[in-house]
Amino acid sequence: MAASDILETNGAPAAAPAATPRRLLLVSVPRTASNLLLKIWNIPNQPNLLTSPKGGYFFYPAFIEATQYGDFLNKPGDQWTDEQQIKVKNSCQKCVDALEEYSARAKENNQVMFTKEHAYWMYSPAALQKSITGHHDQEFFKAFRVDVPETYGTARTYSPSNETIFSDEYLRSWQMVFIIRHPALAWPSMYRAMQKMADSGIIDEDGVVGSSTTHMTMHWSRMLYDWSLEQPDVPVAPPVIDAHDLIHNPEVVLKLCELTGLDKSAVQFEWAGNSEKKSQHWACHDPDASIEEVKMHQHAARVMLSTLESSSGIVKDKAPEIIDIAAEAAKWRDEFGEEAGVLIEESVRDSMPDYEYLRARRITF
Repeated sequence: MAASDILETNGAPAAAPAATPRRLLLVSVPRTASNLLLKIWNIPNQPNLLTSPKGGYFFYPAFIEATQYGDFLNKPGDQWTDEQQIKVKNSCQKCVDALEEYSARAKENNQVMFTKEHAYWMYSPAALQKSITGHHDQEFFKAFRVDVPETYGTARTYSPSNETIFSDEYLRSWQMVFIIRHPALAWPSMYRAMQKMADSGIIDEDGVVGSSTTHMTMHWSRMLYDWSLEQPDVPVAPPVIDAHDLIHNPEVVLKLCELTGLDKSAVQFEWAGNSEKKSQHWACHDPDASIEEVKMHQHAARVMLSTLESSSGIVKDKAPEIIDIAAEAAKWRDEFGEEAGVLIEESVRDSMPDYEYLRARRITF
Protein backbone atom coordinates (compact mmCIF):
# COMPACT_ATOMS: atom_id res chain seq x y z
CA MET A 1 0.00 0.00 0.00
CA ALA A 2 1.41 3.39 -0.97
CA ALA A 3 2.00 5.90 1.81
CA SER A 4 -0.07 8.45 -0.11
CA ASP A 5 -3.06 6.14 0.12
CA ILE A 6 -3.24 6.36 3.91
CA LEU A 7 -4.41 9.29 5.98
CA GLU A 8 -2.76 8.90 9.35
CA THR A 9 -3.85 11.53 11.83
CA ASN A 10 -1.77 13.37 14.36
CA GLY A 11 -0.48 11.76 17.52
CA ALA A 12 2.00 8.98 18.15
CA PRO A 13 0.77 5.47 18.90
CA ALA A 14 0.35 4.68 22.58
CA ALA A 15 3.24 2.86 24.22
CA ALA A 16 1.13 -0.01 25.50
CA PRO A 17 -1.25 -1.30 22.81
CA ALA A 18 -4.81 -2.02 23.83
CA ALA A 19 -6.04 -5.59 23.55
CA THR A 20 -8.86 -4.64 21.19
CA PRO A 21 -8.41 -1.28 19.43
CA ARG A 22 -11.74 0.32 18.61
CA ARG A 23 -13.24 0.67 15.14
CA LEU A 24 -15.68 3.47 14.38
CA LEU A 25 -18.20 3.31 11.50
CA LEU A 26 -20.26 6.36 10.53
CA VAL A 27 -23.37 5.10 8.71
CA SER A 28 -24.66 7.79 6.36
CA VAL A 29 -27.01 8.49 3.47
CA PRO A 30 -26.12 10.84 0.59
CA ARG A 31 -26.79 14.53 1.29
CA THR A 32 -27.17 14.13 5.06
CA ALA A 33 -24.24 16.47 5.85
CA SER A 34 -21.96 13.57 6.72
CA ASN A 35 -18.97 15.32 5.14
CA LEU A 36 -19.77 18.38 7.23
CA LEU A 37 -19.67 16.18 10.32
CA LEU A 38 -16.22 14.89 9.32
CA LYS A 39 -15.10 18.48 8.80
CA ILE A 40 -16.33 19.58 12.24
CA TRP A 41 -14.94 16.42 13.84
CA ASN A 42 -11.69 17.39 12.11
CA ILE A 43 -10.99 13.77 11.27
CA PRO A 44 -7.53 14.43 9.70
CA ASN A 45 -6.36 15.94 12.99
CA GLN A 46 -7.99 13.56 15.43
CA PRO A 47 -5.18 12.09 17.55
CA ASN A 48 -4.25 8.48 16.96
CA LEU A 49 -6.88 7.74 14.33
CA LEU A 50 -6.46 6.05 10.95
CA THR A 51 -8.67 6.43 7.90
CA SER A 52 -8.45 6.64 4.11
CA PRO A 53 -7.95 9.93 2.24
CA LYS A 54 -11.69 9.87 1.53
CA GLY A 55 -12.50 9.36 5.19
CA GLY A 56 -13.94 5.99 4.20
CA TYR A 57 -16.11 5.14 1.20
CA PHE A 58 -14.40 1.78 0.87
CA PHE A 59 -17.56 0.28 -0.67
CA TYR A 60 -18.09 2.88 -3.37
CA PRO A 61 -16.40 0.66 -6.02
CA ALA A 62 -18.73 -2.23 -5.18
CA PHE A 63 -21.77 -0.01 -5.62
CA ILE A 64 -20.49 1.14 -9.01
CA GLU A 65 -19.80 -2.47 -9.99
CA ALA A 66 -23.30 -3.55 -8.99
CA THR A 67 -24.91 -0.82 -11.08
CA GLN A 68 -22.81 -1.85 -14.07
CA TYR A 69 -23.22 -5.63 -13.97
CA GLY A 70 -26.56 -6.11 -12.30
CA ASP A 71 -29.67 -4.10 -13.10
CA PHE A 72 -30.89 -4.69 -9.61
CA LEU A 73 -33.77 -2.25 -9.95
CA ASN A 74 -35.44 -4.48 -12.52
CA LYS A 75 -33.83 -7.93 -12.33
CA PRO A 76 -34.77 -10.53 -9.73
CA GLY A 77 -32.01 -12.81 -8.55
CA ASP A 78 -32.77 -15.67 -10.91
CA GLN A 79 -32.18 -13.34 -13.87
CA TRP A 80 -28.63 -12.41 -12.86
CA THR A 81 -25.97 -14.35 -14.72
CA ASP A 82 -23.27 -16.21 -12.80
CA GLU A 83 -20.75 -13.77 -14.25
CA GLN A 84 -22.65 -10.76 -12.90
CA GLN A 85 -22.95 -12.27 -9.43
CA ILE A 86 -19.28 -13.24 -9.32
CA LYS A 87 -18.07 -9.83 -10.48
CA VAL A 88 -20.18 -7.99 -7.93
CA LYS A 89 -19.16 -10.41 -5.15
CA ASN A 90 -15.48 -10.03 -6.10
CA SER A 91 -15.82 -6.26 -6.08
CA CYS A 92 -17.38 -6.40 -2.60
CA GLN A 93 -14.55 -8.65 -1.45
CA LYS A 94 -11.91 -6.24 -2.79
CA CYS A 95 -13.55 -3.43 -0.83
CA VAL A 96 -13.51 -5.49 2.38
CA ASP A 97 -9.90 -6.49 1.79
CA ALA A 98 -8.91 -2.83 1.37
CA LEU A 99 -10.77 -1.90 4.56
CA GLU A 100 -9.17 -4.76 6.46
CA GLU A 101 -5.73 -3.73 5.27
CA TYR A 102 -6.29 -0.38 6.94
CA SER A 103 -7.77 -2.04 10.03
CA ALA A 104 -4.76 -4.32 10.40
CA ARG A 105 -2.45 -1.31 10.30
CA ALA A 106 -4.59 0.52 12.87
CA LYS A 107 -4.53 -2.50 15.16
CA GLU A 108 -0.77 -2.89 14.80
CA ASN A 109 -0.25 0.76 15.81
CA ASN A 110 -2.97 0.76 18.48
CA GLN A 111 -4.98 3.32 16.53
CA VAL A 112 -8.70 3.84 16.12
CA MET A 113 -9.89 2.73 12.68
CA PHE A 114 -12.47 5.10 11.19
CA THR A 115 -14.61 4.83 8.08
CA LYS A 116 -17.75 6.43 6.74
CA GLU A 117 -20.00 4.38 4.48
CA HIS A 118 -23.42 4.98 2.95
CA ALA A 119 -25.79 2.43 4.46
CA TYR A 120 -27.06 1.06 1.17
CA TRP A 121 -23.57 0.22 -0.09
CA MET A 122 -23.17 -2.38 2.65
CA TYR A 123 -26.39 -4.21 1.81
CA SER A 124 -26.66 -7.22 -0.45
CA PRO A 125 -28.22 -6.59 -3.88
CA ALA A 126 -30.66 -9.29 -2.76
CA ALA A 127 -31.92 -6.91 -0.07
CA LEU A 128 -33.19 -4.43 -2.66
CA GLN A 129 -35.02 -7.19 -4.48
CA LYS A 130 -36.58 -8.27 -1.21
CA SER A 131 -37.69 -4.71 -0.48
CA ILE A 132 -39.35 -4.54 -3.92
CA THR A 133 -40.88 -8.00 -4.16
CA GLY A 134 -41.18 -9.07 -0.53
CA HIS A 135 -39.51 -12.37 -1.48
CA HIS A 136 -36.43 -13.52 0.45
CA ASP A 137 -34.15 -15.41 -1.94
CA GLN A 138 -31.74 -17.11 0.44
CA GLU A 139 -29.37 -18.31 -2.28
CA PHE A 140 -29.23 -14.83 -3.81
CA PHE A 141 -28.26 -13.41 -0.42
CA LYS A 142 -25.54 -16.04 -0.02
CA ALA A 143 -24.04 -15.10 -3.40
CA PHE A 144 -22.74 -11.77 -2.08
CA ARG A 145 -21.53 -12.63 1.43
CA VAL A 146 -17.88 -11.70 1.89
CA ASP A 147 -14.99 -13.37 3.69
CA VAL A 148 -13.29 -11.62 6.60
CA PRO A 149 -10.17 -12.49 8.61
CA GLU A 150 -10.53 -15.09 11.35
CA THR A 151 -9.35 -12.48 13.83
CA TYR A 152 -13.05 -11.65 14.11
CA GLY A 153 -13.81 -15.23 15.10
CA THR A 154 -14.61 -18.35 13.13
CA ALA A 155 -18.38 -18.17 13.60
CA ARG A 156 -20.41 -16.76 10.70
CA THR A 157 -24.02 -16.10 11.62
CA TYR A 158 -26.60 -14.05 9.72
CA SER A 159 -29.59 -13.04 11.79
CA PRO A 160 -32.91 -12.45 9.96
CA SER A 161 -32.54 -8.68 10.33
CA ASN A 162 -29.03 -8.67 8.85
CA GLU A 163 -29.33 -8.22 5.09
CA THR A 164 -25.84 -6.81 4.60
CA ILE A 165 -22.92 -8.62 2.97
CA PHE A 166 -21.36 -9.10 6.43
CA SER A 167 -21.86 -11.63 9.20
CA ASP A 168 -23.26 -10.54 12.55
CA GLU A 169 -19.86 -11.14 14.13
CA TYR A 170 -18.13 -8.77 11.74
CA LEU A 171 -20.72 -6.02 12.14
CA ARG A 172 -20.36 -6.26 15.91
CA SER A 173 -16.67 -5.43 15.57
CA TRP A 174 -17.65 -1.83 14.76
CA GLN A 175 -19.00 0.93 16.94
CA MET A 176 -21.66 2.52 14.75
CA VAL A 177 -22.83 6.12 14.56
CA PHE A 178 -25.77 7.16 12.35
CA ILE A 179 -26.32 10.53 10.68
CA ILE A 180 -29.74 11.51 9.31
CA ARG A 181 -31.38 14.53 7.70
CA HIS A 182 -34.94 15.54 6.90
CA PRO A 183 -35.81 13.78 3.61
CA ALA A 184 -37.38 16.95 2.18
CA LEU A 185 -33.90 18.50 2.31
CA ALA A 186 -31.78 15.46 1.50
CA TRP A 187 -33.63 13.89 -1.44
CA PRO A 188 -34.04 16.92 -3.74
CA SER A 189 -30.42 17.80 -2.99
CA MET A 190 -29.38 14.34 -4.08
CA TYR A 191 -31.48 14.43 -7.24
CA ARG A 192 -30.00 17.83 -8.07
CA ALA A 193 -26.47 16.45 -7.64
CA MET A 194 -27.28 13.42 -9.80
CA GLN A 195 -28.55 15.72 -12.54
CA LYS A 196 -25.29 17.68 -12.47
CA MET A 197 -23.41 14.42 -12.92
CA ALA A 198 -25.64 13.53 -15.86
CA ASP A 199 -24.96 16.95 -17.40
CA SER A 200 -21.23 16.17 -17.13
CA GLY A 201 -21.63 12.75 -18.74
CA ILE A 202 -20.73 10.83 -15.58
CA ILE A 203 -24.06 8.99 -15.54
CA ASP A 204 -27.02 8.82 -17.89
CA GLU A 205 -30.64 9.67 -17.14
CA ASP A 206 -31.38 6.09 -16.10
CA GLY A 207 -28.51 6.41 -13.66
CA VAL A 208 -30.04 9.56 -12.21
CA VAL A 209 -33.31 7.77 -11.48
CA GLY A 210 -31.63 4.53 -10.39
CA SER A 211 -29.14 6.11 -7.98
CA SER A 212 -31.82 8.37 -6.57
CA THR A 213 -34.33 5.57 -6.08
CA THR A 214 -31.90 3.26 -4.27
CA HIS A 215 -30.58 5.99 -1.98
CA MET A 216 -33.62 8.20 -1.31
CA THR A 217 -34.69 6.21 1.73
CA MET A 218 -33.86 5.86 5.42
CA HIS A 219 -34.86 2.19 5.26
CA TRP A 220 -31.30 0.84 5.16
CA SER A 221 -30.11 2.99 8.06
CA ARG A 222 -33.08 2.02 10.19
CA MET A 223 -32.59 -1.68 9.45
CA LEU A 224 -28.96 -1.50 10.56
CA TYR A 225 -29.87 0.57 13.62
CA ASP A 226 -32.54 -1.94 14.64
CA TRP A 227 -30.12 -4.81 14.04
CA SER A 228 -27.73 -3.10 16.47
CA LEU A 229 -30.40 -3.00 19.16
CA GLU A 230 -30.83 -6.78 18.90
CA GLN A 231 -27.17 -7.57 19.63
CA PRO A 232 -26.53 -9.07 23.08
CA ASP A 233 -23.08 -7.51 23.49
CA VAL A 234 -23.97 -3.93 22.49
CA PRO A 235 -24.44 -2.12 25.82
CA VAL A 236 -26.15 1.04 24.51
CA ALA A 237 -28.02 2.12 21.41
CA PRO A 238 -25.79 3.55 18.66
CA PRO A 239 -25.63 7.37 18.62
CA VAL A 240 -27.80 9.13 16.03
CA ILE A 241 -27.09 12.70 14.97
CA ASP A 242 -29.48 14.84 12.93
CA ALA A 243 -28.01 17.23 10.36
CA HIS A 244 -30.35 19.96 11.65
CA ASP A 245 -28.75 19.76 15.08
CA LEU A 246 -25.30 19.55 13.52
CA ILE A 247 -25.90 22.81 11.65
CA HIS A 248 -27.86 24.82 14.22
CA ASN A 249 -26.36 23.36 17.41
CA PRO A 250 -22.93 22.11 16.29
CA GLU A 251 -21.84 21.68 19.91
CA VAL A 252 -23.70 18.37 19.68
CA VAL A 253 -20.45 17.07 18.16
CA LEU A 254 -18.84 17.48 21.59
CA LYS A 255 -21.40 15.06 23.00
CA LEU A 256 -20.69 12.75 20.09
CA CYS A 257 -17.00 12.87 20.99
CA GLU A 258 -17.85 11.71 24.49
CA LEU A 259 -19.81 8.76 23.09
CA THR A 260 -17.14 7.72 20.57
CA GLY A 261 -13.93 8.59 22.37
CA LEU A 262 -12.79 11.14 19.79
CA ASP A 263 -10.89 14.21 20.97
CA LYS A 264 -13.01 17.29 21.71
CA SER A 265 -10.01 19.58 21.40
CA ALA A 266 -9.68 18.76 17.70
CA VAL A 267 -13.26 19.84 16.90
CA GLN A 268 -13.55 22.90 14.65
CA PHE A 269 -16.49 25.09 13.67
CA GLU A 270 -14.60 27.27 11.16
CA TRP A 271 -11.93 26.32 8.65
CA ALA A 272 -11.00 29.46 6.74
CA GLY A 273 -7.63 29.07 5.07
CA ASN A 274 -7.83 25.29 4.90
CA SER A 275 -7.06 24.73 1.23
CA GLU A 276 -7.13 20.93 1.20
CA LYS A 277 -9.96 19.55 -0.91
CA LYS A 278 -11.26 16.11 -0.06
CA SER A 279 -12.35 15.65 -3.68
CA GLN A 280 -8.66 15.71 -4.69
CA HIS A 281 -8.24 12.33 -2.98
CA TRP A 282 -11.19 10.69 -4.69
CA ALA A 283 -10.39 7.26 -6.14
CA CYS A 284 -6.71 7.65 -5.23
CA HIS A 285 -6.61 4.31 -3.41
CA ASP A 286 -8.09 2.34 -6.31
CA PRO A 287 -5.08 0.83 -8.12
CA ASP A 288 -7.25 -0.44 -10.98
CA ALA A 289 -8.75 2.93 -11.89
CA SER A 290 -7.73 4.48 -15.20
CA ILE A 291 -6.82 8.17 -15.44
CA GLU A 292 -10.18 8.85 -17.07
CA GLU A 293 -12.02 7.01 -14.27
CA VAL A 294 -10.11 8.88 -11.57
CA LYS A 295 -10.96 12.21 -13.20
CA MET A 296 -14.61 11.18 -13.51
CA HIS A 297 -14.87 10.20 -9.85
CA GLN A 298 -13.04 13.32 -8.74
CA HIS A 299 -15.50 15.44 -10.70
CA ALA A 300 -18.38 13.55 -9.08
CA ALA A 301 -16.82 14.25 -5.68
CA ARG A 302 -16.56 17.96 -6.48
CA VAL A 303 -20.27 17.99 -7.28
CA MET A 304 -21.17 16.26 -4.01
CA LEU A 305 -18.76 18.38 -1.94
CA SER A 306 -19.21 21.74 -3.66
CA THR A 307 -20.96 23.53 -0.77
CA LEU A 308 -18.54 22.26 1.86
CA GLU A 309 -15.39 22.90 -0.16
CA SER A 310 -16.40 26.48 -0.93
CA SER A 311 -17.27 27.26 2.69
CA SER A 312 -15.25 28.54 5.63
CA GLY A 313 -17.72 27.34 8.24
CA ILE A 314 -21.21 25.99 8.80
CA VAL A 315 -23.80 27.23 6.26
CA LYS A 316 -27.02 27.54 8.25
CA ASP A 317 -29.37 28.41 5.40
CA LYS A 318 -29.09 24.77 4.24
CA ALA A 319 -31.27 23.74 7.21
CA PRO A 320 -34.51 25.74 7.55
CA GLU A 321 -36.39 25.45 10.82
CA ILE A 322 -39.80 24.75 9.23
CA ILE A 323 -40.37 22.40 6.29
CA ASP A 324 -43.71 22.19 4.46
CA ILE A 325 -43.49 19.11 2.26
CA ALA A 326 -46.49 20.05 0.11
CA ALA A 327 -45.08 23.52 -0.58
CA GLU A 328 -41.63 22.09 -1.30
CA ALA A 329 -43.12 19.47 -3.64
CA ALA A 330 -44.53 22.20 -5.86
CA LYS A 331 -41.02 23.65 -6.13
CA TRP A 332 -39.58 20.24 -7.02
CA ARG A 333 -42.05 19.83 -9.88
CA ASP A 334 -41.11 23.26 -11.18
CA GLU A 335 -37.38 22.54 -10.91
CA PHE A 336 -37.20 18.90 -12.02
CA GLY A 337 -40.40 18.36 -13.98
CA GLU A 338 -43.62 16.60 -13.06
CA GLU A 339 -42.34 13.01 -13.12
CA ALA A 340 -39.19 13.64 -11.09
CA GLY A 341 -41.04 15.96 -8.73
CA VAL A 342 -43.57 13.23 -7.98
CA LEU A 343 -40.76 10.68 -7.49
CA ILE A 344 -39.04 12.94 -4.96
CA GLU A 345 -42.26 13.74 -3.11
CA GLU A 346 -43.20 10.07 -2.85
CA SER A 347 -39.71 9.20 -1.65
CA VAL A 348 -39.84 11.96 0.96
CA ARG A 349 -43.23 10.90 2.31
CA ASP A 350 -42.25 7.22 2.30
CA SER A 351 -39.07 8.07 4.22
CA MET A 352 -40.68 10.12 6.95
CA PRO A 353 -41.63 7.23 9.31
CA ASP A 354 -38.04 5.91 9.33
CA TYR A 355 -36.64 9.42 9.67
CA GLU A 356 -38.95 10.31 12.56
CA TYR A 357 -38.14 6.97 14.23
CA LEU A 358 -34.39 7.65 14.09
CA ARG A 359 -34.78 11.34 14.92
CA ALA A 360 -36.65 10.47 18.11
CA ARG A 361 -33.50 8.57 19.16
CA ARG A 362 -30.97 11.27 18.25
CA ILE A 363 -28.50 12.72 20.69
CA THR A 364 -28.93 16.32 21.82
CA PHE A 365 -26.61 18.77 23.53
